[in-house]
Amino acid sequence: MKPHATHSAHSFPGKFAHMKTFAIPGTQLTSADYVSSIGSAIASLPLSLRVVAENAYRQDASGDAVTRVVARDGDAVQFRPARLLLQDMLGLPLLVDLMALRSVVASHGGDPERIDMSLPVDLVIDHAMTIEHWASPDAFALNEAREFEINAERFAFIKACEARFASLRVIPPGGGIMHQVNLEFLASVARHDADSSLWTPDTCLGTDSHTPMVNGVGVLGWGIGGLEAEGIMLGEAATVNVPRVVGVEIMGVLPHTATATDIALALAERLRAIGVVDCFVELFGASYHRLSVADRGTIANMAPEYGATSVFCPVDDNTLAYLLQTGRNPQHVANVEAFCRAQQLWYPEVDASTIAFDDVVTLDLGSLGRSVAGPSRPEQRIALTDASASLANPTDTTPERRYPVTGTEHDLGDGDVVVAAITSCTNTANPRNIILAGLLARNAVARGLTVKPHVKTSLAPGSRVVASYLESSGLRASLRALGFEIAAFSCSTCNGMSGPLRPEHEGTIRAHDLDVVAVLSGNRNFPGRIHPLASRNVLAAPPLVVAYALAGSISIDLTSAPLGTDNAGNGVMLDELWPDEAEVDAVLSDCLLAEDFKQNYQSIASVNPHWNALDVANDDYAWSPSTYVTFPPYIEQLRDAVPTAAQPTMQGLRPIAILGDSITTDHISPSGTITPESDAGRFLESHGIARRDFNSYGTRRGSSDIVIRSTFANIRLRNEMTPNHEGAWTRLPTGEVVSIHTAIEHYRAQRERLIVFGGREYGCGSSRDTAAKAPWLAGIRAVVVESFERIHRSNLVNMGIAPLTFPVGITRKTLALNGTETYDIDLDAELKGATLTIHRQDGTKDTVPLSLRLYNDVERATFRAGGLLPRAFASFMQ
Repeated sequence: MKPHATHSAHSFPGKFAHMKTFAIPGTQLTSADYVSSIGSAIASLPLSLRVVAENAYRQDASGDAVTRVVARDGDAVQFRPARLLLQDMLGLPLLVDLMALRSVVASHGGDPERIDMSLPVDLVIDHAMTIEHWASPDAFALNEAREFEINAERFAFIKACEARFASLRVIPPGGGIMHQVNLEFLASVARHDADSSLWTPDTCLGTDSHTPMVNGVGVLGWGIGGLEAEGIMLGEAATVNVPRVVGVEIMGVLPHTATATDIALALAERLRAIGVVDCFVELFGASYHRLSVADRGTIANMAPEYGATSVFCPVDDNTLAYLLQTGRNPQHVANVEAFCRAQQLWYPEVDASTIAFDDVVTLDLGSLGRSVAGPSRPEQRIALTDASASLANPTDTTPERRYPVTGTEHDLGDGDVVVAAITSCTNTANPRNIILAGLLARNAVARGLTVKPHVKTSLAPGSRVVASYLESSGLRASLRALGFEIAAFSCSTCNGMSGPLRPEHEGTIRAHDLDVVAVLSGNRNFPGRIHPLASRNVLAAPPLVVAYALAGSISIDLTSAPLGTDNAGNGVMLDELWPDEAEVDAVLSDCLLAEDFKQNYQSIASVNPHWNALDVANDDYAWSPSTYVTFPPYIEQLRDAVPTAAQPTMQGLRPIAILGDSITTDHISPSGTITPESDAGRFLESHGIARRDFNSYGTRRGSSDIVIRSTFANIRLRNEMTPNHEGAWTRLPTGEVVSIHTAIEHYRAQRERLIVFGGREYGCGSSRDTAAKAPWLAGIRAVVVESFERIHRSNLVNMGIAPLTFPVGITRKTLALNGTETYDIDLDAELKGATLTIHRQDGTKDTVPLSLRLYNDVERATFRAGGLLPRAFASFMQ
C-alpha cells in the first residue's frame, strides 16, 4: 500500500519532565511517562482516560491538561489522534471541501499548499455498492461492475485526491468495510512516532459513527463529524470535554445458543435506558477475558446505538492473540505488550476494584439468550421466544392477509421477510457468528430445507478473509445453496443499499400495501433505512438471519414452530439445526489462518481491477458541471469576502419542521434510495439521468444540488406541521401543504431564514455531516430541541447553525407550537444562552429561555466565525 507521509503538525514536542524507557529482548523503547505526572491517582483512573491523559501530556508538558483529565470535572482538553479514518460517503464531501478551499485561497492570493493533511488519513470505499444482483455465483462481479458504472466520477475524484495529498491512503472498492479493515489491518494498538522517537498509543477518530469498533482491539477511537475531521486534517486538535466513564462489569458465562450480537443488543437496551450520551463506556470484570477481540468488536461497534462516545476494551492476552491471528508482526505484538505494561494500560495487571467509574452496569452473560431488535430501533431488544408476538403489527386487523404473486406459484403476506442479509462489520468481523451461520446453513441443506421464494438473500462480508475461511471450511457452498452467495465486500444492505426486490414482489407489496420485513445482521434498523418497502426492520445475529430466511416470516415463532419441512416430511426446529459449540471451535481452529489475513492485506490496494484502470492527473481538481461533485455554495461565498460573524439576533424565522423524539440523521438527510417521485429524483431526471442510474443520496453527497434536496427527505418522516402526511412534507404560511424542498425554494426566494423544532435525542444515528450541511443550504439557522446526540450537535456548530435546547419541563408540546408562528432568537454575548420569542398568529407572543449548546471556547470561536470553514479560511489568509 501507499505509505503515509510523515507529519510535523501532529507530532508532539517530545520534551517532557518525565520519559520512560522499557526493554524487550534485543532493544529498548521510549515513551512519555505520563504516569509519573499523575502519581498514585493513576490507580483510580479508567484505562480509557489513561489514554486521554497520555495524549494530553504529550501536548502540554506543564501537566495542566493531565490535571484536568484526572480531575474529571468535564473540562475541555485537546486530543490529537494518531490517525483519521474515512469512508467514501462522508469522506468525499470532506475532500470536496478541501479541494474547493484550495481554489478559494488561491483566488485570494493565498498559498493553497497550506491546505494539506497534517496526519495519516485512510479512506475506505465501502459505501457505494448496491445489491442489484444476488443469490447467483456472478452476483459480486455484476454488482462490482455496476458499482463502477455509476460511481466512476466519484471514484476518479477520490483517486485524484489520493494523488494530490501525500497523507491520504485509499482502500479501493471491494477491499472491505472500513471498521473491519481497521480492526484486522490498520490498527496497531501501539505505534512508533518517527518524529519524536516515542512509542505512543494508537488512537483513531473517524467520520463514521461506528468508528468505536476499533476499541475492541484496545485502540481508543470514536466517531466525529466530517467538518470536525476537516479541522483536524488542517492541523487543529480535537477538543474533548473529559467524559464520564461508565463501567460495564462482565460476569458469568455466555450460553452456547447466545452470541456477541445478543450482548450488544442487551447493552443497547440497558445503556439507552440509563443514558450514556457523551460518555465513554469501559468493559471490565471477572468474565472480561471470556470475550474474544471479535466479540469485543461486535460490542464496541454499536457504541452509537448505546448513545456512548466509545466502548473501550483494555488490552490483554486476547488482544495479543488477535493481533497474531490476523497476521501482525510478532515483534510488533511483543512491543505492544511491553508498551502497555510500561504505561499501565495492560488490563491483567490493573486492579479493577480501585478504578473509580462514574457509574457501573453489571451484565451477567449467563442471563442472555437468543434475541433480536426491532421493529425500528436497535435498543428494542426482544427475546427470541417473544419475537413473533412482539413484532406483530398492532394495527393489523387481518393478520392472515396473503395475496398471490403474479407469474409465480407462491404468495406474499403481512409479516413476510423480503430481505434477509448477512451484512455489516458488526457481525461479519466476528468469525464465530459467521461460522455459526454457515454451520446452520449446512445443517438446513442436509435436511432438505430451502429459503422461501419471496426472500431476497445476500451475504456481504466486511473482509475478503471471510470468503477464505468460508471456502476452506466448505461452508460457503452451504450458504450458497440457501441463496447467501457473496454479493459484496461492502456495507450494502446495512447502509440502506439493499437494492430492488424482484419486480413481481414489489408489485404485490405495493398493490396491497403489505407490511413486510427486512432482517439483517446490521447495527441500525431505523424506519425507511433498509428498504423503502420494508415497514419493519429486525436486527439479528447471522445464524438467525438464515433461520428467518428459512421460515420466511417474523410471524413464526422460531423457538416453537418448525422452520420448514425436511425430505421425510418432518418439521425441522431451530434447535435441531443450531451447531454444537465444539464444532464451531473446531472450524475456527482449522480454518481461521493468519496467512489468509497477511495475503489479503498485502494486495488490498490493488484488489480491484476497475480501480486500477482509473487514470487521473496529479493536479487540483478541474471543476465541471456534474450531478456528483459540485463546488459547495458555503465555500463559494468565501470568494467574495470572509463572511460576517454569526448574528446575535435572528428575527422572523419560519418553521420548516416540528418533529418528535429520536429524529435520526437518516430523517434529516437520508443516505438510501433516490426515488423518481422525490425532489432529488425529479432533479436528476431533468438533467438526463436515467432512473436506474440515480444511485443514492449518500453517493451523491458531493453535489450540493442533491444535498439540499435531501433535507428531511426521508419517506418515513413525521412532521407535526402536516400530521396527516408521512414523508417530506410541510406547510407554508398560506396553509398549503407542499414538499419540504418546495418550501425551501419558496423561503429562499423570500430571503427568509428557517428554524426546526424537535424532541429528545435529535440527530442520533449516523455521523453524516450532510445532516448539517443540508439544513444550512436550506436556510436553517437554528435547531431547538430537548436534547442532541453528540456528533450531530458538533456538526451543527461547525456549519454555524445554532444548537439550542429547551429548559427542563418545556417542550414544543407544552408551548403548543403548530408551525403557524414566526420566531426570533436573541443570543447572549457570551454565547451560552438565548431567548426565543414566539410570535403567534393571533398577535400574542411568548418568550422562552434557551441553552446554546456550545461546550468550549473553540466551539464558541467557530460559531462566531460562521462555522469551521469560514474560520479556517480566515486563518489561511492571515
